[in-house]
Amino acid sequence: MDRLEKEHLIPTKACPVVLRRAGTLDVLAFEHPLAGFQLVKGSIERGESPAAAAARELLEESGVQASSMGADLGIWVPEYQGQVWSFHVCQVSNPLPEHWVHHAADDGGHDFRFFWQPLSQPVLDGWHRVFRGALLFIAERVLTKRC
Repeated sequence: MDRLEKEHLIPTKACPVVLRRAGTLDVLAFEHPLAGFQLVKGSIERGESPAAAAARELLEESGVQASSMGADLGIWVPEYQGQVWSFHVCQVSNPLPEHWVHHAADDGGHDFRFFWQPLSQPVLDGWHRVFRGALLFIAERVLTKRC
């Protein structure tokens, strides 16, 4: 799919991208107790912008409040359940810990175990193919946009 075709797609999912530089360029990720390693993402609600959805999902799933929105990294079509993802860099005011657990109320409540995934290293076993593709998309976009 070329750039012009993607410009006409309407995103259905928003993915907040929280980055840190700690020797490597890392992206915030978590382990879902039932579904393995993931990135924060969620549905865009009616009337909500993709960037606003990204900030909301970040807060709901991680407990982290975005202090401002950075680069719009674009949209990606994972060829999974008709989804179209929109990626947005989210800035946070204070440094985040190396690891933490956040209880998210989604789907009856789950404890999500957060960690930092280096973008330059292979992903761990347990990542669904869709999230593996999303990590590659983020790495490519972050390196070209110099976020």
